Amino acid sequence: MEFEEPFRSVYRIGGKLATRNLTPGRKVYGEELVRYKNAEYRAWNPYRSKLAAAIIKGMKGMKISEGSRVLYLGAATGTTPSHVSDIIGSKGRLFGVEISERNMREFVALCESRDNMLPILADAGHPEDYSDVVDNCDVIYQDIAVKNQAEVLMKNSGMLDSGGYAYFVIKSQSVDISKAPEAVYRDELAKLKGTFEVLERIDIEPYDSMHLFVVLRKVH
Repeated sequence: MEFEEPFRSVYRIGGKLATRNLTPGRKVYGEELVRYKNAEYRAWNPYRSKLAAAIIKGMKGMKISEGSRVLYLGAATGTTPSHVSDIIGSKGRLFGVEISERNMREFVALCESRDNMLPILADAGHPEDYSDVVDNCDVIYQDIAVKNQAEVLMKNSGMLDSGGYAYFVIKSQSVDISKAPEAVYRDELAKLKGTFEVLERIDIEPYDSMHLFVVLRKVH
């Protein structure tokens, strides 16, 4: 079995991405559990996680690492957040914001077994409703299906440390179905100028179509 570590705390085992399981013996979404040298790893499915897809498609640097504080907008039921939880470990903290009560019920159940995740039932477009419980963060991860995606990121940017990073998933069909995806990406990124600089743009097809995965750094 081949074992390599393309990024710190992200692994390839037998050609598949994986993270070291923070809660050994527990699965989150039916993923394969693999034992390797007295540790347990969770296979990370790029068809279920845009962050995994971005890594496979050549993302150059992982800004989420052990001890990171992550504000996760659009936590859903916790598939990708659970892998982020593995990466940041017991010294890190993930604040998971989700608007759907049905998704939140599943996410809360997941958080009960992972001490480094805090579930927040709220609209990411209104950060004033949860900013009092979120420490300043190293990273914002945003994956939400709304029309004003760039605006939501800007509203939450006050909780991101200067020099911190944002992973921004632009869902073109949620912003404007009548425009070509490239036009949507250009317009959304233009709204971030002056606050963020673009470090990487990653096309994550075939794992997700008409989505752009963007790595940003906060400059102001």
